[in-house]
Amino acid sequence: MEELEVVVAHNERATLRVGDVFLKIDTDQTRTDVEVEAMAIAPIPTPEVLWRRPPVLALAAVPGTALGRLGEPSTASPAAWAAAGAAIRTLHDAPLPPWPGPSLDEIASRLDGECERLLADDVLPADLVTRNRKVAEAALRPWTPVFTHGDLQITHVFVDGDQVTGVIDWSEASRGDAMFDLAILTLGHEERLGDVLAGYGTDVDLDVIRAWWSLRSLVAVRWLVEHGFDPFAPGCEVDVLRSRM
Repeated sequence: MEELEVVVAHNERATLRVGDVFLKIDTDQTRTDVEVEAMAIAPIPTPEVLWRRPPVLALAAVPGTALGRLGEPSTASPAAWAAAGAAIRTLHDAPLPPWPGPSLDEIASRLDGECERLLADDVLPADLVTRNRKVAEAALRPWTPVFTHGDLQITHVFVDGDQVTGVIDWSEASRGDAMFDLAILTLGHEERLGDVLAGYGTDVDLDVIRAWWSLRSLVAVRWLVEHGFDPFAPGCEVDVLRSRM
């Protein structure tokens, strides 16, 4: 009998691992639709879809290990981080997916709403929210859309040595801002940005990447707390916000 591991679980989604199979259970089948289609058209390594019986999606485990974890030093080599950057460039250069992503107005509205709640509920100090809200402004500009992963956390990029072996969790994939993917990959690992860009190449706006670090952290803090995660842990989202002060 294979041991069952709960990878993540909250009131919207759960992921279980049984041997080399991941079972993803999602209350919103639209997200699963996006994930399956995105993996089918992405030009970089993705998990194999074994079967789908809503609300469950079964995926084969990808080889290798995650690039790292938020709040912990990454032991992956600079070449592995550069390989991740090269894979992101390949994705961003691919044809656009047929579905849109969040609009600039939607993102700005969410940012404003989250900042208001953070202050009203006294979740974070006012100066921390105000400073990072100002930094985040640089991300709120028109961009040329590319094929983005949409949730490119370092735990979603797997490597073996200096090669990318798979990128997982595609439910947020859409047309979006290239700088957003680069920011999410390096969130909390600013020291690795140079390695990523060595593989990614040119056409990068560092101020916008920094702005996305602030924006992503601001809009994530309340959700993380409400779903049992700890954005106040060392090296995580609140520390990312403090680093902009």
